[in-house]
Amino acid sequence: MAASTLRQRTAAAAPRKEKEHDVLASSDSEEEHQDPLKALENEYPPFVVPNLTIKEVLGAIPAKCFERSALRSSTYVVGDFLMVAALGYAAYHIDPAFSYTGGKHLDGWAGFAAKWAAWSLYWTLQGWVMTGIWILGHECGHQAFSTSKTINNTMGLFLHSFVLVPYHSWRISHAKHHAATGHLTRDEVFVPRTKSTRNPKPTGKKLEVSRNVEIDELLEDAPVYRLGWIIVQQLFGWPAYLFTNASGQLWYPKWTNHFDPSSLVFDARHRNQVLISDAFLVGMVGLLTLFGSVMGGFSAVAKYYIVPYLLVNHWLVMITYLQHTDPQLPHYSADMWNFQRGALCTIDRNLLGPVGPYLMHGITETHVAHHISSKIPHYHAWEATEALKSFLGEHYHATDENMFVSLWKSYKQCRYVEDEGSVLFYKDAYGRARRNYVLPDVPSDSGVDVE
Repeated sequence: MAASTLRQRTAAAAPRKEKEHDVLASSDSEEEHQDPLKALENEYPPFVVPNLTIKEVLGAIPAKCFERSALRSSTYVVGDFLMVAALGYAAYHIDPAFSYTGGKHLDGWAGFAAKWAAWSLYWTLQGWVMTGIWILGHECGHQAFSTSKTINNTMGLFLHSFVLVPYHSWRISHAKHHAATGHLTRDEVFVPRTKSTRNPKPTGKKLEVSRNVEIDELLEDAPVYRLGWIIVQQLFGWPAYLFTNASGQLWYPKWTNHFDPSSLVFDARHRNQVLISDAFLVGMVGLLTLFGSVMGGFSAVAKYYIVPYLLVNHWLVMITYLQHTDPQLPHYSADMWNFQRGALCTIDRNLLGPVGPYLMHGITETHVAHHISSKIPHYHAWEATEALKSFLGEHYHATDENMFVSLWKSYKQCRYVEDEGSVLFYKDAYGRARRNYVLPDVPSDSGVDVE
């Protein structure tokens, strides 16, 4: 059974509808005696722990998918920067053309509205294109841009500095993420918080709004509360990770960051690379300052660069969060983890129709293949993905659900994992997991939870 149809197949087999009001209901009904912590559990079929070797998984990918070409990769860099330049040129003509007073084509309130509509369009498109540049730099960090390490790191340094990313610092920590994806104590980013490290548990003395549900649990699941924290995550998640290791491992010291060569993220041999990354960021800030002095000050930098940069941060956080945060994806303790199992702890999604495949180089649509082998260039990842779909079967995860819907649902359903267990799935604020698991030698349709 293809994993992309898990939601549909499950819904057809056992239709159910989420009724949040059941948890809050105070009236007597036939459902009053149902434990709300059990509602909505096991929404997905039992997860079968993969029992595959690295050789088997890599062998399923056609050999030509591993071929890297600096020339072909460079055409995507040229294409992206041509789009950046074209959009910037078009934006340069927005204010003279549309203005409340003196607009060449429209003035008055119509000119005012057209001006900000045009800037909004520019910000949206430029944010997408600059995210694509970020992804090409990401490809350099994985040595997938070229067969030459020098070309990869040189190009990656320039590409990532353009979008204010410390290239080598990120490259080093990101490699650790790929080496330990899905490992509860070794993964680097979007590490699940455990039951004991999340917010303090209710004391039993607080107001109960329903059986086993106290007021603070209700607040954690409130839509307004959730929306507020999603906005915080999307606006500040990326800089918070770079500066404070937010969403990373809790055993790192406080204020572990990507700019200090003495951070535990790095070894002594990385010192010069971290400093070079910092220096290139200072250089980029200098170029932006020069741009502002020529184009009219900070407001010009904000309109042309800062707003699209903030949108890059938003897309980056949304993409990476949803690649590894979903109620159907497992996380493993050390005794159950291996590389190939960890590499499959991700899910392919579609980002806004053609935007993800073309402007963002398929980073969301082919992420499973990327984790199987991060040296596969993005232009070969599509063929690799199709081969893996056929080989992996139920072990391949994908969904066509709108990513904004997925963001809302995952933030609601993925609050923490238990402290104990070999294969753990996210639980929501009420302690409900949407999936359990079976070991490969247990029939997958037994429904037995062997945790």
